Amino acid sequence: MRVLWHREARIEADEAASFYGGRQPGLDRRFLDILDDALHRIRRRPNMYPKVEGDIKKCRLPRFPYGVIYRTRSETVEILAIMHLKREPGYWKARSG
Repeated sequence: MRVLWHREARIEADEAASFYGGRQPGLDRRFLDILDDALHRIRRRPNMYPKVEGDIKKCRLPRFPYGVIYRTRSETVEILAIMHLKREPGYWKARSG
């Protein structure tokens, strides 16, 4: 499966990595590695994660308070958001239309 990123989701991932990199050297890389691992798991088994609304699912990142909000379409995983799990839970819904 190929991965298609919503522009805002890519920005969220970059901002989160930058935040963690500013807190501790190398933590940005650790965040991105964990995110990359989650994306590989989603591509291998996209239906294993719980639905949050309609056909949209969430994969939580271990060790960080973030989740990948995505849906699958044909042979594509569409990343809608890299969401901080403690802030504005439904802000990404406008991206799913």
